[in-house]
Amino acid sequence: MKTVYITRREHFNAAHKLWRPDWSEAKNDEVFGKCSNKNWHGHNFNIFVTVKGVPSSDTGFVINLKDLSKIMKAHIIEPLDHKNLNMDVPFMEGILASTENLVIKIWEQIEDPIRGAGGELVKIKLEETENNYVEYYGGKEPI
Repeated sequence: MKTVYITRREHFNAAHKLWRPDWSEAKNDEVFGKCSNKNWHGHNFNIFVTVKGVPSSDTGFVINLKDLSKIMKAHIIEPLDHKNLNMDVPFMEGILASTENLVIKIWEQIEDPIRGAGGELVKIKLEETENNYVEYYGGKEPI
């Protein structure tokens, strides 16, 4: 049996602010710079979700991409698109809205639904800008 990795890309826009209330304005500005702007700032995020598995003998699929798309739209795009990550997203409540923390919380939202659809989530790549992105492997070593 041959394991195959398949990736689906989606896009969302969201605003956030990197700010620690237990720090002074000066320290927040020193550490987070423009990202601590009191009026927030936004990004056009691209997210890539990679699933692995053995292709089905019936369909040839690791996971039906229609199912993966539905999972991503229900658990990532709908909750995050055109939202304020600090204020509008329940799964980010009380968490510093860095891209690193966001990708971990997204993993937690989609791991079980992907497993239920027959795949195994192995990687999420979240692009914040064309120059900055994070990759998360669910706490495991990279593939």
